[in-house]
Amino acid sequence: MTMQNVGRPTRPQAASQSGHTSLTGGRGLLQDEALIFELGGWDKTGVDLASADHDASDLGDLVRAAPIGLPGLSEPEAMRHYVRLSQKNHAIDLALYPLGSCTMKHNPRLNEKVARLAGFGDLHPMAPQSTVQGALALMDRLAHWLKTLTGMPAIALSPKAGAHGELCGLLAIRAAHEANGQGHRRTVLVPTSAHGTNPATAAFVGYSVVEIAQTDDGRVDIVDLAAKLSPDVAAIMVTNPNTCGLFERDVIEIGRLTHEAGAYFYCDGANFNAIVGRVRPGDLGVDAMHINLHKTFSTPHGGGGPGAGPVVLSAALAPFAPAPWVVAGEGGFKLVEETIEEAAQGFGRMSAFHGQMGMFVRAYAYMLSHGADGLRQVAEDAVLNANYVKAKLSPVMTAAFPDGPCMHEALFDDAWLEGTDITTLDFAKAMIDEGFHPMTMYFPLVVHGAMLIEPTETEPKQELDRFCEALTALALAAKGGDVDRFKGAPYLAPLRRLDETQAARKPRLTWRPEDKSVSPAPLAAE
Repeated sequence: MTMQNVGRPTRPQAASQSGHTSLTGGRGLLQDEALIFELGGWDKTGVDLASADHDASDLGDLVRAAPIGLPGLSEPEAMRHYVRLSQKNHAIDLALYPLGSCTMKHNPRLNEKVARLAGFGDLHPMAPQSTVQGALALMDRLAHWLKTLTGMPAIALSPKAGAHGELCGLLAIRAAHEANGQGHRRTVLVPTSAHGTNPATAAFVGYSVVEIAQTDDGRVDIVDLAAKLSPDVAAIMVTNPNTCGLFERDVIEIGRLTHEAGAYFYCDGANFNAIVGRVRPGDLGVDAMHINLHKTFSTPHGGGGPGAGPVVLSAALAPFAPAPWVVAGEGGFKLVEETIEEAAQGFGRMSAFHGQMGMFVRAYAYMLSHGADGLRQVAEDAVLNANYVKAKLSPVMTAAFPDGPCMHEALFDDAWLEGTDITTLDFAKAMIDEGFHPMTMYFPLVVHGAMLIEPTETEPKQELDRFCEALTALALAAKGGDVDRFKGAPYLAPLRRLDETQAARKPRLTWRPEDKSVSPAPLAAE
Protein backbone atom coordinates (compact mmCIF):
# COMPACT_ATOMS: atom_id res chain seq x y z
CA MET A 1 0.00 0.00 0.00
CA THR A 2 1.42 3.37 -0.99
CA MET A 3 1.28 6.49 1.12
CA GLN A 4 -1.24 7.90 -1.31
CA ASN A 5 -3.74 5.29 -0.08
CA VAL A 6 -3.35 5.48 3.70
CA GLY A 7 -5.78 8.31 4.23
CA ARG A 8 -3.44 11.28 4.27
CA PRO A 9 -2.07 13.55 1.56
CA THR A 10 1.62 13.31 0.74
CA ARG A 11 1.88 16.77 -0.74
CA PRO A 12 1.87 19.89 1.46
CA GLN A 13 -1.11 22.18 1.21
CA ALA A 14 -0.62 25.88 0.67
CA ALA A 15 -1.01 27.99 3.78
CA SER A 16 -3.64 30.07 2.04
CA GLN A 17 -5.70 26.90 1.47
CA SER A 18 -5.14 25.00 4.72
CA GLY A 19 -5.00 27.98 7.05
CA HIS A 20 -1.96 26.46 8.77
CA THR A 21 0.99 28.70 9.53
CA SER A 22 4.32 27.72 11.06
CA LEU A 23 5.64 29.20 14.28
CA THR A 24 9.19 29.65 12.99
CA GLY A 25 8.68 31.17 9.56
CA GLY A 26 9.96 27.93 8.05
CA ARG A 27 7.89 26.03 5.53
CA GLY A 28 8.28 22.29 5.85
CA LEU A 29 11.83 21.43 4.89
CA LEU A 30 12.55 25.00 3.82
CA GLN A 31 14.12 26.83 6.74
CA ASP A 32 13.59 30.50 7.38
CA GLU A 33 16.93 32.29 7.19
CA ALA A 34 18.09 35.74 8.30
CA LEU A 35 20.85 37.84 6.79
CA ILE A 36 24.31 36.59 7.68
CA PHE A 37 24.87 39.83 9.61
CA GLU A 38 21.83 39.06 11.78
CA LEU A 39 23.15 35.65 12.85
CA GLY A 40 25.37 37.15 15.55
CA GLY A 41 28.80 35.91 16.48
CA TRP A 42 30.47 39.28 16.33
CA ASP A 43 33.07 38.36 18.95
CA LYS A 44 33.97 34.92 17.63
CA THR A 45 35.57 33.37 14.60
CA GLY A 46 35.60 29.93 13.05
CA VAL A 47 39.36 30.08 12.48
CA ASP A 48 42.19 30.21 15.01
CA LEU A 49 44.89 32.67 14.03
CA ALA A 50 48.32 32.85 15.59
CA SER A 51 49.21 36.06 17.41
CA ALA A 52 51.17 38.52 15.30
CA ASP A 53 54.92 38.60 15.90
CA HIS A 54 55.12 42.36 15.26
CA ASP A 55 52.96 45.36 15.92
CA ALA A 56 51.31 47.36 13.17
CA SER A 57 53.35 50.51 13.56
CA ASP A 58 54.63 50.25 9.99
CA LEU A 59 51.07 50.58 8.67
CA GLY A 60 50.76 54.19 9.78
CA ASP A 61 47.21 55.53 9.54
CA LEU A 62 46.05 52.33 7.85
CA VAL A 63 45.69 50.53 11.18
CA ARG A 64 42.09 49.54 11.84
CA ALA A 65 40.63 51.63 14.67
CA ALA A 66 37.27 49.84 14.99
CA PRO A 67 35.95 46.28 14.71
CA ILE A 68 35.96 45.00 11.15
CA GLY A 69 32.20 44.45 11.24
CA LEU A 70 32.05 40.92 9.85
CA PRO A 71 30.04 38.17 11.56
CA GLY A 72 31.95 35.21 12.89
CA LEU A 73 30.42 31.83 12.04
CA SER A 74 31.54 28.28 12.60
CA GLU A 75 31.87 26.08 9.53
CA PRO A 76 28.48 24.32 9.99
CA GLU A 77 26.78 27.67 10.58
CA ALA A 78 28.26 29.13 7.42
CA MET A 79 27.46 26.00 5.40
CA ARG A 80 23.85 25.88 6.57
CA HIS A 81 23.40 29.58 5.88
CA TYR A 82 24.40 29.31 2.23
CA VAL A 83 22.57 26.04 1.65
CA ARG A 84 19.38 27.60 3.02
CA LEU A 85 19.85 30.59 0.76
CA SER A 86 20.37 28.30 -2.22
CA GLN A 87 16.99 26.70 -1.51
CA LYS A 88 15.36 30.09 -2.03
CA ASN A 89 16.75 30.44 -5.56
CA HIS A 90 15.04 29.22 -8.67
CA ALA A 91 17.50 27.35 -10.88
CA ILE A 92 17.59 25.59 -14.22
CA ASP A 93 18.46 22.42 -12.29
CA LEU A 94 15.15 22.74 -10.44
CA ALA A 95 12.59 23.48 -13.15
CA LEU A 96 11.93 25.17 -16.47
CA TYR A 97 13.38 28.70 -16.65
CA PRO A 98 11.17 30.32 -19.32
CA LEU A 99 12.81 33.75 -19.63
CA GLY A 100 12.37 34.85 -23.22
CA SER A 101 15.36 36.41 -24.99
CA CYS A 102 17.72 34.91 -22.39
CA THR A 103 18.07 31.23 -23.37
CA MET A 104 18.23 29.81 -19.86
CA LYS A 105 18.98 26.22 -20.80
CA HIS A 106 20.68 23.26 -19.18
CA ASN A 107 24.47 23.46 -19.20
CA PRO A 108 26.01 19.98 -19.65
CA ARG A 109 28.25 18.98 -16.75
CA LEU A 110 30.76 17.57 -19.21
CA ASN A 111 31.55 21.12 -20.30
CA GLU A 112 32.02 22.19 -16.69
CA LYS A 113 34.40 19.31 -16.05
CA VAL A 114 36.51 20.12 -19.11
CA ALA A 115 36.67 23.82 -18.22
CA ARG A 116 38.09 22.86 -14.82
CA LEU A 117 40.97 20.82 -16.20
CA ALA A 118 44.17 22.23 -14.76
CA GLY A 119 45.58 23.06 -18.18
CA PHE A 120 42.66 25.41 -18.79
CA GLY A 121 41.47 26.37 -15.33
CA ASP A 122 44.88 27.39 -14.01
CA LEU A 123 45.95 29.56 -16.95
CA HIS A 124 47.25 33.07 -16.37
CA PRO A 125 46.71 35.66 -19.12
CA MET A 126 50.35 36.77 -18.89
CA ALA A 127 51.81 33.26 -19.23
CA PRO A 128 54.40 33.00 -22.04
CA GLN A 129 52.72 31.98 -25.30
CA SER A 130 55.08 29.03 -25.62
CA THR A 131 53.57 27.54 -22.45
CA VAL A 132 49.89 27.84 -23.50
CA GLN A 133 49.95 26.28 -26.94
CA GLY A 134 47.01 24.00 -26.10
CA ALA A 135 44.85 26.95 -25.09
CA LEU A 136 45.76 28.87 -28.24
CA ALA A 137 44.99 25.79 -30.34
CA LEU A 138 41.56 25.54 -28.72
CA MET A 139 40.89 29.23 -29.41
CA ASP A 140 41.93 28.70 -33.02
CA ARG A 141 39.59 25.71 -33.44
CA LEU A 142 36.73 27.54 -31.74
CA ALA A 143 37.24 30.50 -34.07
CA HIS A 144 37.26 28.15 -37.06
CA TRP A 145 33.93 26.57 -36.17
CA LEU A 146 32.26 29.86 -35.32
CA LYS A 147 33.31 31.19 -38.72
CA THR A 148 32.10 27.99 -40.38
CA LEU A 149 28.70 28.12 -38.64
CA THR A 150 28.17 31.76 -39.59
CA GLY A 151 29.76 31.78 -43.05
CA MET A 152 32.00 34.70 -42.09
CA PRO A 153 35.75 34.98 -42.83
CA ALA A 154 37.03 36.72 -39.69
CA ILE A 155 36.36 36.77 -35.96
CA ALA A 156 37.28 38.69 -32.82
CA LEU A 157 37.22 36.44 -29.75
CA SER A 158 37.97 38.99 -27.03
CA PRO A 159 34.55 40.68 -26.48
CA LYS A 160 33.19 39.60 -23.11
CA ALA A 161 29.41 39.60 -23.73
CA GLY A 162 26.67 40.63 -26.12
CA ALA A 163 26.79 44.39 -25.63
CA HIS A 164 30.60 44.27 -25.66
CA GLY A 165 30.33 42.44 -28.98
CA GLU A 166 27.99 45.12 -30.32
CA LEU A 167 30.59 47.69 -29.36
CA CYS A 168 33.25 45.70 -31.20
CA GLY A 169 31.16 45.47 -34.36
CA LEU A 170 30.26 49.17 -34.42
CA LEU A 171 33.87 50.20 -33.75
CA ALA A 172 34.95 48.06 -36.71
CA ILE A 173 32.23 49.69 -38.83
CA ARG A 174 33.32 53.16 -37.76
CA ALA A 175 36.96 52.33 -38.56
CA ALA A 176 35.97 51.03 -42.00
CA HIS A 177 33.98 54.16 -42.82
CA GLU A 178 36.81 56.42 -41.69
CA ALA A 179 39.33 54.45 -43.75
CA ASN A 180 37.08 54.81 -46.79
CA GLY A 181 36.61 58.54 -46.34
CA GLN A 182 33.06 58.09 -45.09
CA GLY A 183 33.55 59.36 -41.56
CA HIS A 184 30.55 61.69 -41.97
CA ARG A 185 28.21 58.70 -41.60
CA ARG A 186 27.00 59.17 -38.02
CA THR A 187 23.54 57.54 -37.93
CA VAL A 188 22.53 54.01 -36.99
CA LEU A 189 19.08 52.60 -37.77
CA VAL A 190 17.53 50.32 -35.13
CA PRO A 191 14.11 48.57 -35.16
CA THR A 192 11.61 49.52 -32.47
CA SER A 193 11.63 45.97 -31.08
CA ALA A 194 15.43 45.74 -30.70
CA HIS A 195 17.26 44.80 -27.53
CA GLY A 196 17.89 47.97 -25.53
CA THR A 197 21.63 47.44 -25.78
CA ASN A 198 21.52 48.13 -29.54
CA PRO A 199 20.65 51.85 -29.41
CA ALA A 200 22.66 52.25 -26.19
CA THR A 201 25.79 50.83 -27.84
CA ALA A 202 25.33 52.97 -30.95
CA ALA A 203 25.02 56.08 -28.78
CA PHE A 204 28.09 55.05 -26.78
CA VAL A 205 30.13 54.90 -30.00
CA GLY A 206 28.96 58.42 -30.84
CA TYR A 207 26.25 57.67 -33.37
CA SER A 208 22.76 59.12 -33.40
CA VAL A 209 19.98 56.52 -33.42
CA VAL A 210 16.91 56.51 -35.66
CA GLU A 211 14.15 53.95 -35.16
CA ILE A 212 12.83 51.75 -37.94
CA ALA A 213 9.11 51.00 -37.79
CA GLN A 214 7.69 47.52 -37.30
CA THR A 215 5.00 45.91 -39.43
CA ASP A 216 1.79 44.51 -38.00
CA ASP A 217 3.26 41.01 -38.19
CA GLY A 218 6.24 41.94 -35.99
CA ARG A 219 9.00 42.43 -38.56
CA VAL A 220 11.12 45.27 -39.95
CA ASP A 221 9.12 47.65 -42.14
CA ILE A 222 11.08 47.56 -45.39
CA VAL A 223 9.38 50.68 -46.74
CA ASP A 224 10.33 52.67 -43.65
CA LEU A 225 13.87 51.30 -43.76
CA ALA A 226 14.30 52.32 -47.40
CA ALA A 227 12.99 55.80 -46.63
CA LYS A 228 15.47 56.32 -43.80
CA LEU A 229 18.58 55.01 -45.52
CA SER A 230 20.69 58.01 -46.51
CA PRO A 231 24.34 59.00 -47.10
CA ASP A 232 24.56 59.71 -43.35
CA VAL A 233 23.70 56.15 -42.25
CA ALA A 234 26.67 54.13 -41.02
CA ALA A 235 24.86 50.88 -40.20
CA ILE A 236 21.65 49.14 -39.32
CA MET A 237 21.32 46.87 -36.30
CA VAL A 238 18.78 44.07 -36.73
CA THR A 239 18.24 41.06 -34.49
CA ASN A 240 17.40 37.91 -36.45
CA PRO A 241 15.44 36.00 -35.32
CA ASN A 242 14.07 39.17 -33.79
CA THR A 243 12.99 39.98 -30.26
CA CYS A 244 9.40 39.05 -31.06
CA GLY A 245 10.61 35.50 -31.73
CA LEU A 246 10.15 35.82 -35.49
CA PHE A 247 12.48 35.31 -38.44
CA GLU A 248 12.97 38.40 -40.59
CA ARG A 249 11.63 37.11 -43.91
CA ASP A 250 13.05 40.10 -45.79
CA VAL A 251 16.53 39.84 -44.31
CA ILE A 252 18.26 39.48 -47.70
CA GLU A 253 16.43 42.56 -48.98
CA ILE A 254 17.42 44.39 -45.78
CA GLY A 255 21.05 43.59 -46.52
CA ARG A 256 20.76 44.60 -50.18
CA LEU A 257 19.17 47.98 -49.41
CA THR A 258 21.72 48.66 -46.68
CA HIS A 259 24.71 47.90 -48.86
CA GLU A 260 23.31 49.93 -51.78
CA ALA A 261 23.17 52.89 -49.41
CA GLY A 262 26.83 52.39 -48.48
CA ALA A 263 26.06 51.24 -44.92
CA TYR A 264 26.93 48.03 -43.06
CA PHE A 265 24.58 45.38 -41.72
CA TYR A 266 25.10 44.57 -38.01
CA CYS A 267 23.13 41.55 -36.82
CA ASP A 268 22.46 41.06 -33.12
CA GLY A 269 23.25 37.36 -32.70
CA ALA A 270 21.58 36.94 -29.31
CA ASN A 271 19.09 34.48 -30.84
CA PHE A 272 21.59 32.47 -32.91
CA ASN A 273 20.52 29.32 -31.05
CA ALA A 274 17.32 29.39 -33.14
CA ILE A 275 19.17 29.07 -36.45
CA VAL A 276 22.57 27.54 -35.64
CA GLY A 277 23.35 24.78 -38.13
CA ARG A 278 20.38 25.84 -40.26
CA VAL A 279 21.22 29.34 -41.52
CA ARG A 280 24.57 31.08 -42.05
CA PRO A 281 24.20 34.82 -41.37
CA GLY A 282 27.01 35.56 -43.81
CA ASP A 283 24.80 34.22 -46.61
CA LEU A 284 22.13 36.77 -45.65
CA GLY A 285 24.37 39.80 -46.17
CA VAL A 286 25.44 40.34 -42.58
CA ASP A 287 28.70 42.26 -42.06
CA ALA A 288 29.12 41.85 -38.31
CA MET A 289 27.39 39.73 -35.68
CA HIS A 290 28.14 38.92 -32.07
CA ILE A 291 27.54 35.39 -30.79
CA ASN A 292 26.57 34.90 -27.15
CA LEU A 293 28.55 31.79 -26.25
CA HIS A 294 26.69 31.91 -22.91
CA LYS A 295 23.38 31.37 -24.71
CA THR A 296 23.89 29.34 -27.87
CA PHE A 297 26.82 27.22 -26.71
CA SER A 298 26.00 26.39 -23.10
CA THR A 299 28.10 28.67 -20.95
CA PRO A 300 26.48 29.44 -17.54
CA HIS A 301 24.18 32.42 -18.02
CA GLY A 302 22.84 35.04 -15.67
CA GLY A 303 23.94 37.14 -12.72
CA GLY A 304 26.04 39.45 -14.82
CA GLY A 305 28.48 36.81 -16.03
CA PRO A 306 30.51 34.99 -16.95
CA GLY A 307 29.93 35.50 -20.64
CA ALA A 308 31.62 35.74 -24.01
CA GLY A 309 30.52 37.58 -27.14
CA PRO A 310 32.84 36.84 -30.07
CA VAL A 311 32.13 38.89 -33.19
CA VAL A 312 32.28 37.49 -36.72
CA LEU A 313 33.12 39.95 -39.49
CA SER A 314 32.62 40.08 -43.26
CA ALA A 315 35.51 40.46 -45.70
CA ALA A 316 34.82 44.20 -45.82
CA LEU A 317 35.28 44.57 -42.08
CA ALA A 318 37.91 41.87 -41.44
CA PRO A 319 40.91 44.24 -41.79
CA PHE A 320 39.54 46.35 -38.93
CA ALA A 321 39.17 43.54 -36.38
CA PRO A 322 40.63 44.30 -32.95
CA ALA A 323 43.69 42.61 -31.51
CA PRO A 324 44.53 39.98 -30.41
CA TRP A 325 44.35 37.37 -33.17
CA VAL A 326 45.45 33.76 -32.92
CA VAL A 327 47.60 32.73 -35.89
CA ALA A 328 49.37 29.47 -36.69
CA GLY A 329 52.95 29.37 -37.90
CA GLU A 330 55.90 27.02 -38.15
CA GLY A 331 56.70 27.52 -34.48
CA GLY A 332 53.15 26.87 -33.33
CA PHE A 333 50.41 29.30 -32.37
CA LYS A 334 50.91 32.91 -31.39
CA LEU A 335 48.85 35.99 -30.64
CA VAL A 336 49.00 39.06 -32.87
CA GLU A 337 48.67 41.79 -30.27
CA GLU A 338 49.88 44.97 -31.98
CA THR A 339 48.11 46.92 -34.72
CA ILE A 340 50.98 46.54 -37.16
CA GLU A 341 51.57 44.57 -40.35
CA GLU A 342 48.50 42.39 -41.01
CA ALA A 343 46.67 44.09 -38.12
CA ALA A 344 47.66 47.62 -39.10
CA GLN A 345 44.05 48.73 -39.69
CA GLY A 346 42.66 47.13 -36.55
CA PHE A 347 40.80 49.61 -34.37
CA GLY A 348 42.75 48.62 -31.23
CA ARG A 349 41.83 46.33 -28.37
CA MET A 350 38.55 45.47 -26.67
CA SER A 351 40.12 44.32 -23.40
CA ALA A 352 43.46 43.97 -21.70
CA PHE A 353 43.80 40.28 -22.51
CA HIS A 354 42.44 37.65 -24.86
CA GLY A 355 38.88 36.79 -23.85
CA GLN A 356 37.33 34.41 -21.34
CA MET A 357 39.10 31.07 -21.57
CA GLY A 358 36.59 29.13 -19.52
CA MET A 359 33.84 30.22 -21.89
CA PHE A 360 35.88 29.17 -24.91
CA VAL A 361 36.46 25.71 -23.44
CA ARG A 362 32.78 25.19 -22.61
CA ALA A 363 31.63 26.34 -26.04
CA TYR A 364 34.14 24.15 -27.88
CA ALA A 365 33.23 21.13 -25.73
CA TYR A 366 29.56 21.79 -26.54
CA MET A 367 30.34 21.85 -30.27
CA LEU A 368 32.42 18.66 -30.17
CA SER A 369 29.83 16.75 -28.13
CA HIS A 370 26.98 17.74 -30.46
CA GLY A 371 28.67 17.60 -33.84
CA ALA A 372 27.23 19.24 -36.94
CA ASP A 373 23.99 17.23 -36.83
CA GLY A 374 23.55 17.89 -33.12
CA LEU A 375 23.96 21.65 -33.48
CA ARG A 376 21.37 21.62 -36.24
CA GLN A 377 19.05 19.72 -33.90
CA VAL A 378 19.61 22.39 -31.22
CA ALA A 379 17.91 24.93 -33.48
CA GLU A 380 15.20 22.52 -34.59
CA ASP A 381 14.27 21.47 -31.05
CA ALA A 382 14.34 25.05 -29.74
CA VAL A 383 11.90 26.12 -32.45
CA LEU A 384 9.74 23.01 -32.02
CA ASN A 385 9.45 23.53 -28.25
CA ALA A 386 8.49 27.18 -28.63
CA ASN A 387 5.81 26.40 -31.18
CA TYR A 388 4.48 23.62 -28.94
CA VAL A 389 4.14 26.11 -26.07
CA LYS A 390 2.47 28.61 -28.38
CA ALA A 391 -0.03 26.00 -29.58
CA LYS A 392 -0.79 24.73 -26.06
CA LEU A 393 -1.36 28.19 -24.57
CA SER A 394 -3.07 29.98 -27.46
CA PRO A 395 -6.55 28.67 -26.50
CA VAL A 396 -6.40 30.54 -23.16
CA MET A 397 -3.85 33.33 -23.84
CA THR A 398 -3.53 35.65 -26.83
CA ALA A 399 -0.49 35.18 -29.03
CA ALA A 400 0.94 38.56 -30.00
CA PHE A 401 1.48 37.39 -33.58
CA PRO A 402 -0.88 34.45 -34.10
CA ASP A 403 -0.40 33.98 -37.84
CA GLY A 404 2.27 31.44 -38.67
CA PRO A 405 4.92 29.76 -36.55
CA CYS A 406 7.33 31.48 -34.18
CA MET A 407 11.01 30.72 -33.87
CA HIS A 408 12.66 29.91 -30.52
CA GLU A 409 10.30 31.87 -28.26
CA ALA A 410 6.55 32.34 -28.02
CA LEU A 411 5.23 35.86 -27.40
CA PHE A 412 1.85 36.62 -25.79
CA ASP A 413 0.18 39.94 -24.99
CA ASP A 414 -2.27 40.81 -22.20
CA ALA A 415 -5.43 41.16 -24.33
CA TRP A 416 -6.81 37.97 -22.77
CA LEU A 417 -6.65 39.62 -19.32
CA GLU A 418 -8.90 42.50 -20.34
CA GLY A 419 -11.76 42.95 -17.88
CA THR A 420 -10.23 40.71 -15.20
CA ASP A 421 -8.53 43.47 -13.14
CA ILE A 422 -5.40 41.28 -13.34
CA THR A 423 -2.14 42.48 -14.89
CA THR A 424 0.82 40.74 -16.47
CA LEU A 425 2.73 41.35 -13.23
CA ASP A 426 -0.05 39.76 -11.15
CA PHE A 427 -0.04 36.71 -13.40
CA ALA A 428 3.74 36.42 -13.15
CA LYS A 429 3.63 36.56 -9.34
CA ALA A 430 1.03 33.80 -9.25
CA MET A 431 3.36 31.61 -11.33
CA ILE A 432 5.84 31.70 -8.44
CA ASP A 433 3.28 29.97 -6.20
CA GLU A 434 3.08 27.19 -8.80
CA GLY A 435 6.86 26.67 -8.63
CA PHE A 436 7.75 28.33 -11.92
CA HIS A 437 9.97 31.30 -12.57
CA PRO A 438 7.97 33.91 -14.54
CA MET A 439 8.65 34.45 -18.20
CA THR A 440 10.12 37.74 -19.44
CA MET A 441 7.47 40.40 -18.79
CA TYR A 442 6.67 43.66 -20.57
CA PHE A 443 9.34 43.04 -23.21
CA PRO A 444 9.53 43.66 -26.10
CA LEU A 445 7.99 47.06 -25.50
CA VAL A 446 6.14 47.01 -28.82
CA VAL A 447 3.71 44.43 -27.38
CA HIS A 448 1.36 45.57 -24.61
CA GLY A 449 1.72 43.57 -21.41
CA ALA A 450 4.16 41.22 -23.15
CA MET A 451 4.85 37.72 -21.86
CA LEU A 452 7.86 36.26 -23.70
CA ILE A 453 8.45 32.53 -23.20
CA GLU A 454 11.59 30.70 -24.35
CA PRO A 455 11.52 27.00 -23.43
CA THR A 456 14.89 26.29 -25.15
CA GLU A 457 15.82 22.98 -26.74
CA THR A 458 16.72 21.21 -23.49
CA GLU A 459 13.19 20.89 -22.08
CA PRO A 460 11.40 17.54 -22.54
CA LYS A 461 7.75 17.35 -23.55
CA GLN A 462 6.76 16.21 -20.05
CA GLU A 463 8.14 19.40 -18.48
CA LEU A 464 6.59 21.59 -21.17
CA ASP A 465 3.23 19.93 -20.52
CA ARG A 466 3.58 20.56 -16.79
CA PHE A 467 4.39 24.20 -17.43
CA CYS A 468 1.56 24.72 -19.91
CA GLU A 469 -0.95 22.97 -17.64
CA ALA A 470 0.00 25.30 -14.78
CA LEU A 471 -0.37 28.41 -16.95
CA THR A 472 -3.64 27.15 -18.40
CA ALA A 473 -5.03 26.61 -14.90
CA LEU A 474 -3.93 30.10 -13.86
CA ALA A 475 -5.43 31.62 -16.99
CA LEU A 476 -8.77 29.94 -16.34
CA ALA A 477 -8.67 31.11 -12.71
CA ALA A 478 -8.03 34.67 -13.88
CA LYS A 479 -10.89 34.57 -16.33
CA GLY A 480 -13.07 32.96 -13.67
CA GLY A 481 -12.75 35.96 -11.36
CA ASP A 482 -10.33 34.58 -8.76
CA VAL A 483 -8.67 37.98 -8.38
CA ASP A 484 -7.35 37.40 -4.86
CA ARG A 485 -5.17 34.53 -6.08
CA PHE A 486 -3.31 37.02 -8.25
CA LYS A 487 -3.39 40.33 -6.38
CA GLY A 488 -1.91 38.78 -3.23
CA ALA A 489 0.59 36.48 -4.94
CA PRO A 490 3.04 35.12 -4.22
CA TYR A 491 1.71 33.46 -1.07
CA LEU A 492 4.23 30.62 -0.91
CA ALA A 493 7.52 32.41 -1.59
CA PRO A 494 9.92 33.13 1.32
CA LEU A 495 8.75 36.76 1.16
CA ARG A 496 5.48 38.20 -0.12
CA ARG A 497 5.28 40.66 -2.99
CA LEU A 498 7.95 43.30 -2.67
CA ASP A 499 7.82 46.95 -3.69
CA GLU A 500 10.10 46.61 -6.69
CA THR A 501 9.87 50.29 -7.60
CA GLN A 502 11.10 51.35 -4.17
CA ALA A 503 13.78 48.66 -4.26
CA ALA A 504 15.08 50.05 -7.56
CA ARG A 505 14.87 53.72 -6.60
CA LYS A 506 15.91 53.51 -2.95
CA PRO A 507 18.02 50.37 -2.61
CA ARG A 508 19.49 49.49 0.78
CA LEU A 509 22.86 48.05 -0.15
CA THR A 510 24.61 48.20 3.21
CA TRP A 511 23.59 46.50 6.46
CA ARG A 512 24.13 48.41 9.68
CA PRO A 513 23.87 47.19 13.29
CA GLU A 514 20.84 49.40 13.87
CA ASP A 515 19.03 47.41 11.18
CA LYS A 516 18.56 44.67 13.79
CA SER A 517 15.58 46.58 15.08
CA VAL A 518 13.91 46.72 11.67
CA SER A 519 11.12 44.19 11.30
CA PRO A 520 11.62 41.89 8.31
CA ALA A 521 9.17 41.86 5.42
CA PRO A 522 6.15 39.66 6.17
CA LEU A 523 6.51 35.98 5.40
CA ALA A 524 4.05 34.24 3.13
CA ALA A 525 2.61 32.36 6.10
CA GLU A 526 1.69 35.52 7.99
